[in-house]
Amino acid sequence: MGRYVRWAAVTPAAALLAAGCSGGSSGDGAAAERSGGARPSTTGAKALPAALTSQQPDWERCKATADSSAPGRDWQCATLKVPLDWSRPGGETIDLALIRSKARGGDRIGSLLFNFGGPGASGVAGLPGYAATVSLLRERYDLVSWDPRGVGASEGVRCRSDKETQAAEAVDATPDTPAEERAYLKDATDFARGCEKDAGDLLAHVSTTDTARDMDLMRQVLGDTELHYFGISYGTEIGGVYAHLFPENVGRLVLDAVVDPSADAVAQRENQARGFQRALDNYLMSTGQDPAQGTRKIADLLDRIDARPLDTYSGRKLTQVLAFTGIVWPLYRQDSWPSLTSALDTAEQGDGSELLALADGYNERDSSGRYGLLPQAQRVISCLDDKQRPTLTQAKKLLPEFERISPVFGPFLGWDAAGWCHDWPVPGQYETPEVSAPGAAPVLVIGNTGDPATPYEGARRMADELGQGVGVELTWRGEGHGAYGNGSDCVDSTVNAYLLKGTVPKDGKVCALRG
Repeated sequence: MGRYVRWAAVTPAAALLAAGCSGGSSGDGAAAERSGGARPSTTGAKALPAALTSQQPDWERCKATADSSAPGRDWQCATLKVPLDWSRPGGETIDLALIRSKARGGDRIGSLLFNFGGPGASGVAGLPGYAATVSLLRERYDLVSWDPRGVGASEGVRCRSDKETQAAEAVDATPDTPAEERAYLKDATDFARGCEKDAGDLLAHVSTTDTARDMDLMRQVLGDTELHYFGISYGTEIGGVYAHLFPENVGRLVLDAVVDPSADAVAQRENQARGFQRALDNYLMSTGQDPAQGTRKIADLLDRIDARPLDTYSGRKLTQVLAFTGIVWPLYRQDSWPSLTSALDTAEQGDGSELLALADGYNERDSSGRYGLLPQAQRVISCLDDKQRPTLTQAKKLLPEFERISPVFGPFLGWDAAGWCHDWPVPGQYETPEVSAPGAAPVLVIGNTGDPATPYEGARRMADELGQGVGVELTWRGEGHGAYGNGSDCVDSTVNAYLLKGTVPKDGKVCALRG
């Protein structure tokens, strides 16, 4: 099963790419174009060997995979070697897949790294599709992203086959009987064993902290004295952890759709239940429905599907968990709300086809039955991060509060607290991430009041935990997941001024829904 609500940016579809080639001597004058001597940092870690810091990625035009096409000529791919185990930087290495598009203007600032969340979103696949949104930034920055460790072309982890993934969709994610509870936990154990078999030693080295350290090595290899970074959704947690580990290397950091760093694994699920219920209420009001009555109607529909899955035109059954996923997905973007209306209407008439199509979109399932690996990587990374792992008994005691928060989303997220990292083979690293960054340059933290997956309140908490004079909050009174590029000239111009000119807005600035 897994955490159903993904902390990932919703970006235009992008072709999946393979990294162009392995690291080596640069063939395009990479060293000459750098923005100044890189400043090595060893905060909280051992000094790095020159074999790592002196890498010169061999940038070449990205190559297409068998089932996709490469982006245009402006995009280059390469690989970066990083330590498997950051406590042993001179030991075994793994490769990270990188992608970039060089700055078009003459007044180059440096590289701007992007992480699109997840955990587990591919930056190599995602950045070309996001380029139009950030085209202005490309005038002064090399746009750079990567597949984090354990993701995509960077030692990606596959815990179960497509056939096993589809079979798991029939497991009841809100078990009603002891037999269903046993099946739910067995499925979690099977997933964990599959991850352990596929990933081996890597399974203990795909944490957020590992990725933050990878980013600082990336900064050095790219030739930047400071890290300029745009993190979206879970990418904000990476950014906060980076600022804590390397405050002296923080350049211009934007954190959009912010994960609450003060919330542990259970509190994060409670936050998401509130956030999605808030988005559902707004959706229901937009269609002229009373939120309480509309919520009850949807909860009743899910109960009926739990007892009797719906038929679909494909021949597959719409189970309760697939129906839930199909409801979640369109709430990420306000312009997807009409598709939710249509899918709910057809489901009420006994046809689950439209909800199933929405669920498949979220689960990255294509028409041939193949699934993307983002949901698997998401679980692998977050289970290494999360130290808090409630037992079945503990989770059942939490259910009344989850159901009070949201009759629709609460039961799934409450049960998920027990099943997500059940029987995981490696221990979690922290209850909550440490993001305090005294002495760092100002970090722009953006909260959207209608964000379902990373509720608005997390932005203020991130700003506070970064520290006075570091966290600078910008609020957008909008809808959907994230703020930048979602239709607000106020948000976009504020972010652009910060990244392009270094203009830091007043802490607490508010942008209205329109404008």
